[in-house]
Amino acid sequence: MAVNELQSTRKPPISQIGAILWLRTNLFSSWTNGLLTLASLYLLYIAIPPLLDWMFFSANFNFGTVNILGFDIKFSEVMADNQNCGREAACWPFIYEKIYMFIYGFYPREEVWRADVFYGLTALLIVIVRLVRNYKYKNRVILTMIVTYPIVSYVLIAGGFGLLPVVETHLWGGLLLTLIIASVGIVVSFPIGVVLALGRQSDLKVIKLFSTIFIEFIRGVPLITILFMASFVLPLFLESGTNFDKLLRALIAIALFQAAYFAEVVRGGLQAIPKGQYEAADAIGLSYFQKNALIILPQALKISIPNIVGSSISLFKDTTLVLIIGLLDMLAMVNMTSQDIYWLGRETEGYVTVTMVFWVILYSMSRYSRKLEIRFNTENIN
Repeated sequence: MAVNELQSTRKPPISQIGAILWLRTNLFSSWTNGLLTLASLYLLYIAIPPLLDWMFFSANFNFGTVNILGFDIKFSEVMADNQNCGREAACWPFIYEKIYMFIYGFYPREEVWRADVFYGLTALLIVIVRLVRNYKYKNRVILTMIVTYPIVSYVLIAGGFGLLPVVETHLWGGLLLTLIIASVGIVVSFPIGVVLALGRQSDLKVIKLFSTIFIEFIRGVPLITILFMASFVLPLFLESGTNFDKLLRALIAIALFQAAYFAEVVRGGLQAIPKGQYEAADAIGLSYFQKNALIILPQALKISIPNIVGSSISLFKDTTLVLIIGLLDMLAMVNMTSQDIYWLGRETEGYVTVTMVFWVILYSMSRYSRKLEIRFNTENIN
């Protein structure tokens, strides 16, 4: 063989490629990581099989005949009740029996189509936002939806204005109420939080003092206390006979509470902007509002995306606290329906259902946050 003849390229060792490399790098990179990995696998081994058995393999799915989209689907001859459902595994007929209250609360059944349209519009809004991402006039489309969606949703759910029968807010409940409180709380509190953050950074002493006092006071008081004051203390200062809707009071309290946290999140983004950005904006003659709207805030909000979404997720979970003032969200509906004498002892199935619904919604928010980070290149992502 000639001296200069090239030898064939050898394949890398199997330990340096594929799944084995991933396992060595991420799970067994050291003795400590290896022991923690084995301990975690053991915990999953002793926890997951019983859970799957309780939820699926041994669970009762005797729903009887169910009508889905106009089609009758037969699961069993008759629907199981609390007596013959068993206690060793999940009794999902309880969820099927109470699913209406979990989703709509006490909303009138003859008007439930309005709530269904609201859910459909919400899903359509999410789809449109994704479809117009690269559209030339996307900002106009999104702004139009932001303005019209709350108005249309309110008319649908509440009624009135001579268009639809009025449905009082005390009849709203379940997932419907949870989504309304969370969405209104986030949409209303965020701009207030931005204004408070700018106020705390302001050179005007009065504005800075007011913003600082408001933020620190709200952050120092639990949400449950603010809800209690808005529901029971605030009416004492109103004129006799004044009717101030309980849900509206809760929405105002939640919006003000969350605004303080959004303000601190945005302020962190503002402090991360280099001083040269402010000086450059001043050098080209931009006014205060132009400087913040065109230069500073876009960068600050981009930096703050993870914390903004994190605060929004926290607010969504805090909606369960409205139970203390008599508003029945999805979790409260589980507590109420589990007291039914015909379904006593079925709280676990309800809590598992609420957990799965909350997880799907909050995980979707988290994934969307991740996509926004990648899209705007807020950090180096592996």
